[in-house]
Amino acid sequence: MPGISVIVPVYQAEKFLAQCVESVTRQTFADWELLLIDDGCTDASPALCDRFAEADGRIRAFHQPGNRGVSEARNLGLDKAGGECIAFLDADDQLEPQTLEELWNLRAQSGADTAGCAHWNVSDAGASPEQLLPAGVYDRESIREAIVYPLLGDRLRAPVFNGFIWRFLFSAQILRDAQIRFEGAYLEDEIFLMEYFCNAGKLAVTEEPLYRYLLNLNSATHKYMKDFQQVFDRFMERKTAVVQRYGLAEARPLWRENSNWAGLLIAIGNEYARGNPASIRQRQAAVETLCQRPDMADAIAKLRPEGLGKNKQMVANLVRGKHFFILTQLYRLKNRI
Repeated sequence: MPGISVIVPVYQAEKFLAQCVESVTRQTFADWELLLIDDGCTDASPALCDRFAEADGRIRAFHQPGNRGVSEARNLGLDKAGGECIAFLDADDQLEPQTLEELWNLRAQSGADTAGCAHWNVSDAGASPEQLLPAGVYDRESIREAIVYPLLGDRLRAPVFNGFIWRFLFSAQILRDAQIRFEGAYLEDEIFLMEYFCNAGKLAVTEEPLYRYLLNLNSATHKYMKDFQQVFDRFMERKTAVVQRYGLAEARPLWRENSNWAGLLIAIGNEYARGNPASIRQRQAAVETLCQRPDMADAIAKLRPEGLGKNKQMVANLVRGKHFFILTQLYRLKNRI
């Protein structure tokens, strides 16, 4: 049994994969296995995965037919992983050379079941650090205050706690015992983290940036999603189930309205994304219809967003004032529609 299983979902990643894999093979911590999950790639990625596996016995390649999505790829990795701990790595990102060693030692020395770190945001302009949480050891209650409740119902006021799963070293035992899995192509990491940290007992955190996150404009978070509303509805169904299972509603009574507002702002941005084939009038009509949905209308009526970033605050104010024509023109200028 390796100490750490590193799971990498791979899709059309031939440009980045070699550097990603090299960041694992050069780790100062040697007791790892690397699982490369080819999610139906049509580029050179499958052959690269096999080549890396042939070159190093600690690397295993798995190929799932068709593009089933990042959640299914990660779930396959969880099924195949043999490590005591689980780490997730995206195919266009990299680990620092000491990442696994520091997280492993941090977890062991503190008696925690989970460890977490800061990360680097990497772009053409350079790299800037972003903190996870202040360094320290968090018990079950402080984990809920610092992670679970922000993911539950603090999705509007900046800074928003991001559901980045690759900042953590997870306990494989907790994942197995609680049967925690991924589902969906968007926001899947938030539900995963919420449920995991409802089961975790102790988290150790370092403020050292140990993960290099590429700000990739071609990622799923920057593309138009024609089925976003269905994806979000399913996300809310799963979030509701977690809230009920772990009795979380009392801590954030307006968690549903807060979550719906956050989803509404994302949905509006999605409607005005440049990849949407609809006309500008059709987009405005879709946004107006979306705001009239009972769940969204209820959120708009009950909760006034405050503390958003400048642009999102402007969108929220226009939505509350029903100034949809102005909203459309601003997005039209911004996205050059």
